[in-house]
Amino acid sequence: MKTRTLCKTVAATIGASMISLSANSAEILVTADIATSTTWTKNNTYNLQGQRYILPGATLTIQAGTVVASDVGGSLAVTRDARIDCVGTKLEPVIFTSKQDVATWTAGNPKTGTWRAAANEWGNVTVMGKAYIGKYGAGAVTTNTASPNAGNYANMEGLTASGSGDTRTFYGGGNDLDNSGRFEYVSLRYGGKVVGLGNELNGLSLGGVGKETKIDHIEIMNNVDDGIEIWGGTVDLKYVTIWNIGDDSFDVDQGWRGRVQFGLLVAGYSIAGAASGSGFCDSLVEMDGAEKSDAQPVTTTSFYNMTIIGQPLSGKAGTKFRDNARAQFNNCIFMDIGKEVVKNDNTDAEATGGQTGYGYNGTLTFADTWTTDYNVYSAVNPFTNPAAAYTAQQSGKLIQYTDSVFYNNTNSAAYTEANARGVFTSTNNNVLAVAGSSPIAGITRGPNVISGTVVVQPVISLDPRATNAAAISVSSATSDSFFTNAQYRGAFGPNENWLCGWTAADAFGMSVAPPGGCASACPADINLDGVINGSDLAGVLSGWGTSGASDINRDGTTNGADLTTLLSGWGNCI
Repeated sequence: MKTRTLCKTVAATIGASMISLSANSAEILVTADIATSTTWTKNNTYNLQGQRYILPGATLTIQAGTVVASDVGGSLAVTRDARIDCVGTKLEPVIFTSKQDVATWTAGNPKTGTWRAAANEWGNVTVMGKAYIGKYGAGAVTTNTASPNAGNYANMEGLTASGSGDTRTFYGGGNDLDNSGRFEYVSLRYGGKVVGLGNELNGLSLGGVGKETKIDHIEIMNNVDDGIEIWGGTVDLKYVTIWNIGDDSFDVDQGWRGRVQFGLLVAGYSIAGAASGSGFCDSLVEMDGAEKSDAQPVTTTSFYNMTIIGQPLSGKAGTKFRDNARAQFNNCIFMDIGKEVVKNDNTDAEATGGQTGYGYNGTLTFADTWTTDYNVYSAVNPFTNPAAAYTAQQSGKLIQYTDSVFYNNTNSAAYTEANARGVFTSTNNNVLAVAGSSPIAGITRGPNVISGTVVVQPVISLDPRATNAAAISVSSATSDSFFTNAQYRGAFGPNENWLCGWTAADAFGMSVAPPGGCASACPADINLDGVINGSDLAGVLSGWGTSGASDINRDGTTNGADLTTLLSGWGNCI
């Protein structure tokens, strides 16, 4: 039988090929918008010159192993009715970064490099789609309505239109199944841009992006503003890692109705000496419902298997709620959070009349949202068929925290709101872990970095594998076309680290490899016994495997294609 040795050989061969291409590639300056379908290949590097758009009707295909290394200000935006097919692999991710970052690589090898306290070295990637958004009132397009309307749209934050007739910056519409393409195994590093107060480029910006868009295995490393920000739409995200962000790690607004599974958020800083929110971390997850807060759609989402690591000394909230946002956090880890784990930030300064928020115009109060079933829909500015519009939650309450671990959140107000909302009621199966029983295998912090009164202890080494109370959960997500049944708490199983091989965290030595090393783990070795044999085949046929590993080819389904990959003897080695 073939063992992990073959995995190592395959990985080394492909890796060496990619390194050689990266070291000798030609630089292509991207100086114009992409008006016709185009392919970027890994034998070149691409340098975005200013804000570049993929225009309606065009598709940009980016091959696995391609490096996009840009100058300051270089950004890429996918307009409505355009498409990006950017699909890397574990061995050959697509990397968007700065030329300064590439200068730290050894012999052009993208799996090397040095972490630096930096951001703003290029722009970002923005994707705009035609799904519904909840944007009404002050600051909105004057023709927008408070009720769902296919004509509602907005101008994307961080993008500057050339004039009133420039539609390239528009997002929103009436197609929740809109498809903007695929974005998989992509690492985005050292980005961001401050256009003006409250107008910045995030690591990855998603506006009105529809559910048929596929986004998974995405890394944001260092950004001056938010890591990922989502405005409306229905797009789902899976396997997301966001590290050292200058504002909120994960920020949602304007009625996003998607789902997330397997997410790692690590609070830190991107620029030394910067203010909180512009280089030093703010909240880990910030959730706004709609603008105004009685508009629809309203943010309604579910998060499964998140590992959320804050800053213990001067950090901000772990999860922050505004404007009628509804969110479920199941099978998660919340640790080292410096202020409230759950915060009711019930304000909406952007809306007419100022402080609207929960309870405005007959909407639910914050307290009532916690006790209301997921399938009780608001009658204020509703969809015609709300059950079809709100599908991200399939059980439970509109806001809930279940089957999660809370550890080392020592601020005096850490659990004030959580306790008031019954988070630790026994039926929720949450665990308040005691000192010395960390839910992850290891974490090392560097020396304090101080900006004014803010003190950050950066995470310089992380072994995120679940341990102690996180190693097994009471319940888990039910497997479907998106969710994987993962019977543990947090983003990583006890024997896995999916950061291996494709992330900056791995390249910079910040992510600790699982036992045996990154190159040793073949997904085809379902039971992780070091041998691919009939026992692994039985694991696939039983339909669950380990950590969803029965989906060998990672296409979201377990079927004959996975058996073919398994029997070929190696699969996609990490």
